[in-house]
Amino acid sequence: MPIARMMEAIGIEAKKAARKVRQLQSSRKDAALKLMARKLIENSAAIIEENQKDLAAAYDSGLSAAMIDRLTLNNAVIENMAGGLSEVAALPDPVGEVTHMWTRPNGLRVGRARIPLGVIGFIYESRPNVTVDAAGLCLKSGNAVILKGGSEAIHSNVFLGGLLEEALRESDLPEKAVQVIPTTDREAVKVLLTLEDHVDIIIPRGGEGLIRFVASHSRIPVLKHYKGVCHVYVDASADLTMASEICFNAKVQRPGVCNAMETMLVHEKIAGEFLPGMITRFREAGVEIRGCTKTVALVPDTKPAVETDWPQEFLGLILAVRIVSSMDEALDHIDRYGSNHTEAIVTDDYHHAQRFLAEVDSSVVLVNASTRFNDGNQLGLGAEIGINTSKLHAFGPMGLQELTTTKFIVYGQGQVRQ
Repeated sequence: MPIARMMEAIGIEAKKAARKVRQLQSSRKDAALKLMARKLIENSAAIIEENQKDLAAAYDSGLSAAMIDRLTLNNAVIENMAGGLSEVAALPDPVGEVTHMWTRPNGLRVGRARIPLGVIGFIYESRPNVTVDAAGLCLKSGNAVILKGGSEAIHSNVFLGGLLEEALRESDLPEKAVQVIPTTDREAVKVLLTLEDHVDIIIPRGGEGLIRFVASHSRIPVLKHYKGVCHVYVDASADLTMASEICFNAKVQRPGVCNAMETMLVHEKIAGEFLPGMITRFREAGVEIRGCTKTVALVPDTKPAVETDWPQEFLGLILAVRIVSSMDEALDHIDRYGSNHTEAIVTDDYHHAQRFLAEVDSSVVLVNASTRFNDGNQLGLGAEIGINTSKLHAFGPMGLQELTTTKFIVYGQGQVRQ
């Protein structure tokens, strides 16, 4: 079947399914999610076998270690995927919640009720576990989802999609509420982005190149973040032991993800005491340091940073370091080079903490905590479909509530407009 016709058929089926899913009772959605979780565990060996096909191709094509890490499925990852579905099932259902209600002078009762977005087109790279996370979140929030994973995960994604559809069918729910696009042809993405009559929102998740392509070609609204240039600012009043632990975790714990620290800003008053030991600790963990002129003067064997390092998302064991003379300079640096993703301050000064929270324009802003906490699960959303830095319609990690919108509901008693 030609790609355009196949995608049109997928869109039509998704829209039909969305109409049914948005009316489902929570208990039926939760039962289907739990069945999905059981099927993942029961089919672990088969999932890993399909994933091995993707891994073999990834090694042959020279995919980076970070990409292979994201691509790999094993028993522990599958258990986490199943656990995530069970956690989503246990979360409160946002659909149907009336968030406000008020009475007009003419007696009309006006309210806002939470409803699903409709059909979500989800485009992503590597990470086949995201296939399951996205499907679970979309089902719970009453949406249908069309999943387009990267070509590097095609065997894993198609197999997982089959299991999810099977669970929906056995639960007597519309199986086309979850569809994995079964081709690696890039034309499928281009066509998906034109299906404005069938798809309500596009969410891309992956590298900056993918997201910019989607944003520039889509006829459908896009929720996105281009990159995560995340900063930790170590203030003059910081507890340096705490700062060392936070900065090390933010950079080293998992350097290839969007909420890893890419630039560390250090106040000059504590730089002499803090930086030499911190840089040594980073280097022992394999981190390459690229420092400003003041950093190089303080730690002479540091590689000098260049202008292109400051806005760079390294996604690896490389860290830019800058010594600043004031909090104002730190805030100016973040405003100039940041990506509205995640920023953190380490400080014992309450007023500096509150100012940082108020002035930094990012989706998650932290005080005395690692940037790695910008994650739906870690923030108590249960799971996330992605992180949006474009502010509309949601800002930050997108969980169940962010996959819904609201409509007005009005109760009258025969009122007519004069």
